[in-house]
Amino acid sequence: MMKTVLICHAGNRLTRFGFSRWLASFSDLVGIVEIHEDGSRSKQRVRAEVRRIGWLRFLFDVIPYRIYSRLADAKKDRQAENDLMERLEKSYPPVPESVSVLVTDSPNSKEAREFIEALSPDMTIARCKTLLKKEIYSIPRDGTIILHPGICPEYRNAHGCFWALASNEPEKVGMTLLKIDDGIDTGPIYGYYSYPFDIANETIGMIYNRVVYDNLDEIRDKFIEIHNHEAKTIDTSGRKSGIWGQPWLSKYLAIKRRASRNG
Repeated sequence: MMKTVLICHAGNRLTRFGFSRWLASFSDLVGIVEIHEDGSRSKQRVRAEVRRIGWLRFLFDVIPYRIYSRLADAKKDRQAENDLMERLEKSYPPVPESVSVLVTDSPNSKEAREFIEALSPDMTIARCKTLLKKEIYSIPRDGTIILHPGICPEYRNAHGCFWALASNEPEKVGMTLLKIDDGIDTGPIYGYYSYPFDIANETIGMIYNRVVYDNLDEIRDKFIEIHNHEAKTIDTSGRKSGIWGQPWLSKYLAIKRRASRNG
């Protein structure tokens, strides 16, 4: 049984307490790196996004989207998350108390590196917003794997499912399972996963969750293939590549109008 470590944010209940149950059901989950970020990381992300798109777009498209989604979608998102959490709790036993947990403000911290090195995992699964340094992601023997919400290389970085919908490419709405390298979502790709989503009735948050949680059996099998050195990578040469950022309200409203027209 392969030894695994999970890196996740403390505030992400589904990953911290649901995904971890699933991971422990077929692997020897030996550690969890639980990230408690301070306000500086959010400020860094804001500055990076403003550099990409400018203050006007950020103030009048990005922030309004966040406000709108909280007002319009928050209730549906909470209910869907509660239902999914209940399903995971019924399907998988609790994480063993023997699993070590490190609380840190950064997965790139010295204590995080020492924690993972001491556990000597075969594979680390990173479910976090922070780009990992090479000294962190190179520790596991099988590498560090991410489940990126977007189809790479076309929809790299952030909110890939949203931007695929905004670009009217529904066939690119899905999750990419890949191994971290020095780039942003540029590592070896082992698979794409999706489901028959319904943008007219589902929120963006629900889609982000379901591209992962509707495919847990297939993802488990792929993890095992990677560990057994049986997994083949997908050739993406010749395909376009794009780096995306935070969602815009104008694009979201266009997505909903298109879905309404298509019935």
